[in-house]
Amino acid sequence: MNEAQNPPAPAVTRTLARYIVESNPDDIPDAVVHEARRALLHWIGCSLGGCRHEATETALAAFGEFSGAREATVIGRPERVDLLLAALLNGISADVLGFSDTHLKTVIHPGGVVGPAILGLAERAPISGRDFLHAFLLGIEVACRAGLSVYPWHYARGWHITGTAGTFGAAAAAGKLLGLDEQRMTWALGIAATQAAGLREMFGSMCKSLHGGRAAQNGLSAASLAQKGFTSSEQAIEAPRGFANVLGESPDLTALIRGLGTDFEVLQNTYKPFPCGVVIHPVIDGCVTLKAAHAFNAADIRRIALRVNPLVLELCGRKTPATTSQSKLSVYHSAAAATIAGRMTEQEYAMTCVADPAVVGLREKVEAVADAAIREDEADVVIEFADGKTLHHHVDFVIGSTRRPMSDADIEIKFRGLAAPVLPAETVEQLIAACWAITDQKEASILARLGAAQG
Repeated sequence: MNEAQNPPAPAVTRTLARYIVESNPDDIPDAVVHEARRALLHWIGCSLGGCRHEATETALAAFGEFSGAREATVIGRPERVDLLLAALLNGISADVLGFSDTHLKTVIHPGGVVGPAILGLAERAPISGRDFLHAFLLGIEVACRAGLSVYPWHYARGWHITGTAGTFGAAAAAGKLLGLDEQRMTWALGIAATQAAGLREMFGSMCKSLHGGRAAQNGLSAASLAQKGFTSSEQAIEAPRGFANVLGESPDLTALIRGLGTDFEVLQNTYKPFPCGVVIHPVIDGCVTLKAAHAFNAADIRRIALRVNPLVLELCGRKTPATTSQSKLSVYHSAAAATIAGRMTEQEYAMTCVADPAVVGLREKVEAVADAAIREDEADVVIEFADGKTLHHHVDFVIGSTRRPMSDADIEIKFRGLAAPVLPAETVEQLIAACWAITDQKEASILARLGAAQG
């Protein structure tokens, strides 16, 4: 095939780098800035919620003794560690409860990767809240666009897209705050590309949250290396052996640069009302709705019949979860527990609930059928009783989706619930206010100061 028949791929790596470098906060529409504030508040809340989780504790125990200068905050904890380790730990804690934000078009959890990559930078040197939020927004944009270029094949093949595409977002945000020029930003994206990793086989284990933590840490390290002149390929994304072609099948390279500066993927970001795999949310929504609308005894249920998007069974088809992490990726447990409790919180994923005989018994009566006609934000729920009575609810658009988004007040309520076990109530309110007013903050480090637990 000659060159005319096979034109060179667009130089998306450099084009993306140029956009990141040249982007100015004044260029961003108010609605986009507000959505970035929502994502910021949501990420910090998730990291507070996961800061004492066993996975976060274990990672800190493993790496804490190797920490360099202890100049960065581990959100919700009194310990201070070096910037790279803080990025890792804050990324793990953001993801570990399964409560992180979700860009539904790619199922990337962008805020919980990008935020941890740059919080420490705001502690090391003065950075205005306006510049911090702008870098955070750019990182989300880059992560989601990198994901769009390779989705859905990339995810279907078994790559954990938050760990892979998220690395680009972390590098972009960190590079922006480090003041990289176009050449160095191009290198940073290349260094991110060669570190992009994460396997879906790890879902249900601590390694799932490790992917988000490593993406934050690797993105920060990519930008730091590039700042010092560490080189990489300048076509790291689009080259025949680059990210998009190696980790994707027939990638859409134009997704990385199409509408840059006018179309913002953060507007497609969503926030979870339930602490579990996002594809299960429509089922939970349906079960909770039926429980609230009808007085019934779960012991009288003969069958719960679900029609779901095929991705639900692919990702969350565990019939008999053995751990909390596995239960958060089980549509069967989620349907049963939500039907009994009429809600779905951390308590319904605790081992006491996972092993509860009533939940186990109802879990066995849940039947889920994959239906390609059902969207990822949709589900059909039928509850049949022993006496022949039937209840039905079709979830057209799940709560938390772009069609039924969580309000600012909803996100605040979620934040308070996650932060309450970790920080004093007064501090929680101050932190919420600081996030909403981040563009007026002289120094973004206020987020770290308020988010750190007292020793």
